Amino acid sequence: MRWLGIGTVYLQMQKVSVLLFLAWVCFLFYAGIALFTSGFLLTRLELTNHSSCQEPPGPGSLPWGHRGQPGACWMAARFSRVVLVLIDALRFDFAQPQRSAEPPASLPFLGKLGSLQKILETQPHHARLYRAQVDPPTTTMQRLKALTTGSLPTFIDAGSNFASHAIVEDNLIKQLNSAGRRIVFMGDDTWKALFPGAFSQAFFFPSFNTRDLHTVDNGILEHLYPTMDSGEWDVLIAHFLGVDHCGHRHGPHHPEMAKKLSQMDQVIQGLVERLENDTLLVVAGDHGMTVSGDHGGDSELEVSAALFLYSPTALFPSTPPEEPEVIPQISLVPTLALLLGLPIPFGNIGEVIAELFSGGKDSQPHSSALAQASALHINAQQVSRFLHTYSAATQDFQVVELRRLQNLFSKASADYQWLLKNPQGAEETLKTVAAELQQFLRGARAADLDYVVPQIYRHMQEEFRGRLERTRSEGPLTVAVYQLGSVYSAAMVTALTLLAFPLLLLHTERISLVFLLLFLQSFLLLHLLAAGVPVPSPGPFTVPWQAVSAWALMAAQTFYSTGHQPVFPAIHWHAAFVGFPEGHGSSTWLPALLVGANTFASHLLFAVGCPLLLLWPFLCESQGPKKRRHPPGHEAEAKVRPEEEEGEEGEEPLMEMRLRDAPHHFSAALLQLGLKYLFVLGVQILACVLAASILRRHLMVWKVFAPKFIFEALGFIVSSVGLLLGIALVMRVDGAVSSWFRQLVVSQQR
Repeated sequence: MRWLGIGTVYLQMQKVSVLLFLAWVCFLFYAGIALFTSGFLLTRLELTNHSSCQEPPGPGSLPWGHRGQPGACWMAARFSRVVLVLIDALRFDFAQPQRSAEPPASLPFLGKLGSLQKILETQPHHARLYRAQVDPPTTTMQRLKALTTGSLPTFIDAGSNFASHAIVEDNLIKQLNSAGRRIVFMGDDTWKALFPGAFSQAFFFPSFNTRDLHTVDNGILEHLYPTMDSGEWDVLIAHFLGVDHCGHRHGPHHPEMAKKLSQMDQVIQGLVERLENDTLLVVAGDHGMTVSGDHGGDSELEVSAALFLYSPTALFPSTPPEEPEVIPQISLVPTLALLLGLPIPFGNIGEVIAELFSGGKDSQPHSSALAQASALHINAQQVSRFLHTYSAATQDFQVVELRRLQNLFSKASADYQWLLKNPQGAEETLKTVAAELQQFLRGARAADLDYVVPQIYRHMQEEFRGRLERTRSEGPLTVAVYQLGSVYSAAMVTALTLLAFPLLLLHTERISLVFLLLFLQSFLLLHLLAAGVPVPSPGPFTVPWQAVSAWALMAAQTFYSTGHQPVFPAIHWHAAFVGFPEGHGSSTWLPALLVGANTFASHLLFAVGCPLLLLWPFLCESQGPKKRRHPPGHEAEAKVRPEEEEGEEGEEPLMEMRLRDAPHHFSAALLQLGLKYLFVLGVQILACVLAASILRRHLMVWKVFAPKFIFEALGFIVSSVGLLLGIALVMRVDGAVSSWFRQLVVSQQR
């Protein structure tokens, strides 16, 4: 019965340990999610309202008297069919026409889409090439959402790039289905999750394997031309992935990119030859790519995509400009909707490409300008309705800005209605109305962007600008960056958290509580250090020997507390099979790495976190008005300079930015801290060397003392590498902060 009771208690403890481990992991995730959500990942309310032909976007008559008629909803349809070729990661310069005959060999992607340049030169009234400005994040799912809804996906959507969900907002695909149009899709299977059951025919191909350059593209080509020749479609969408995958695998400067672009050029040529007069061809990139072939950020190369429009009938009254026009990518959404005779999706904030509604090269200037103004007015009515509905559902918009936009729209709408009643002799008024409508649409998009993009950046920028103005002639630059007072320690704690999770997984579940208690103990030590160490300004900075010694001893304590001993039988061999229950085959380095990481986890964590000993006293600097604290022995100096002390009475705490104010002292302090930690570790291994030497004839020398020396030696190696990594991380953050400040000062001087 006694053993049964012990077994029951052990099982209960095991269950409690598992629950505590799960609770701890959940708490960390909850804290991280809350922190990210409050700063970077602000959400945007997704309205479920839908536009329809029966409900015009605003008061007043629609152009040409069309309302609710098939093929002529808010505006008369100009095309009955559209072919949308989406070339993933088609950067603008991939499609840009080349003036020189032979592009340089270092840029193999230039000039490979020669068919676009040929069409622009031989049929200038039938085609246009635009530089589409993409809104970050530049990941495929977010761009597909923007290209179909006309809205701005938030950064919180970025996590859905590999697990997409159906779009609930009003979008082009839904409007096409409501109008009874037949949609055929082929390509990236991301569309399957975004628009389930929306296609009359679909050929989906897996998109996750970025090393595969040909499966998706070849699958599309197998069905593209037969489907087009069959005529059983109204909208044909082909999403090619080869260019994007080539960028991920080889980069844009690899010869394979030239081959992929040449293949896309042949595809475009084949489509152009098969187009009928009632069909519009759209070739677009969803985003660009960096010089390394990646995307997801907001660099110039990532947010610059190509957009090419072509029709066998004349589209434009004038020839293309020398330099392609820059337009927002989401402008494609309202443009396609009106060209196809569909309602503009309810949540669209894009602006129609007005020149597409001019009526071609043979149209009269007055009728052409009036058609453009009509398209802009419908677009503005739709955006105004969205702003009114969205502002009523949420408090995101500022009242003053919303009122300004509504006044702007009211004036432009009134001028437009006057034009309809007085159509003759109003050329200048037409231009004014079009300009007013465009101003409203761009202002609405900017207002929406301000509240969709994380507000923390805008707040910090305004704070920096104000502080720079106040301190440019009064004090050091670091006064402007009070809100970055924890930049070094934040990076260290983040790195330690990311490092601790995989190391924790290599231990059994009952060790999770031990890790939690030891982490709390380490942070308690840091707070005790902060309470007992003054913050010298401007330096020098130093970490007491007792703090460094206690930190090294805590690493040793953690080693033993997690069930390890410096003997070979106590090694946790089970760690070699974590994640690999069937073994590793003939591989030996991977299991050795897993076992080593399990054994020396404490050495690595405390060594990487060693710079916290220097950073924590600055992080814990008291908030609010403060008075400079002087190191012991400098009280007389404080009495000699009472005026300076009074001048600093109201100074805001700069926290870790004091380190950046004295870069030489900062570097010296990091060097001193590293040497002290290595010295303490050296004393430990020296003690083992002496013990093994003195007791070399002891009966337990090979069972205890020699293994102890081996473990200490390996631990010293791991700790020294971890220490270098930790100090390197602090230095990398310091370099990034310094670079940011330089850019900030340059921008302010402009």
